[in-house]
Amino acid sequence: MTRATTSAKPPGRPRSGVNAVVFAATLSTVHELGYARATVDRIAAKAGIAKTTIYRRWPSKGALIVDCLLDAFGPVPLEGVGRAELMSSAIQWIAAKIGEPGVGDAFAGVFSDAVSDPALREVLSTRLQDPYRLALQDALGEPENRVLFFIDVIVGTLLHRMGMTGEPMAGADVTALVEMVLLHFADGAGRTPTYPSNAGSS
Repeated sequence: MTRATTSAKPPGRPRSGVNAVVFAATLSTVHELGYARATVDRIAAKAGIAKTTIYRRWPSKGALIVDCLLDAFGPVPLEGVGRAELMSSAIQWIAAKIGEPGVGDAFAGVFSDAVSDPALREVLSTRLQDPYRLALQDALGEPENRVLFFIDVIVGTLLHRMGMTGEPMAGADVTALVEMVLLHFADGAGRTPTYPSNAGSS
């Protein structure tokens, strides 16, 4: 069952003056202290505002981080002619964004919190993932399950590298990732991934 009717708001950078200050303070605090220690109190202090100002706009740290990431990412730049170039541009874009100070840490941190927080998972799905999923579906002509798999492979790989090394994936490794992913996705629009019937057996 798909969520094709989701009316996700396109990602972009609508921001008030306060939002801009809070988003900058959020990424700066995460970059300096790490995700876990970047509390709302510390973000508010960095922004020079009362924490109640933050809570009037965002009910939780997770909701704040999601909007901060939407602001940092902006719309996915689907550039090029043909599926391979569109997918390559999307992969290069997200790899570069995750490498920006504070962004990768914030992204990994909110995903970790969502593992045990169903409400936060819903926010991540509808507010963060769905706008990009829908944009990719429209651009690539792929069904939802294939686009979700594409997102899983790319974002999962990039965040795993960040988590294991503390550094973003860059350069030759991103190029190799693009080449590997395109082997599966660049041709045959609409294919359903197939797996060995004995997968997981000894």
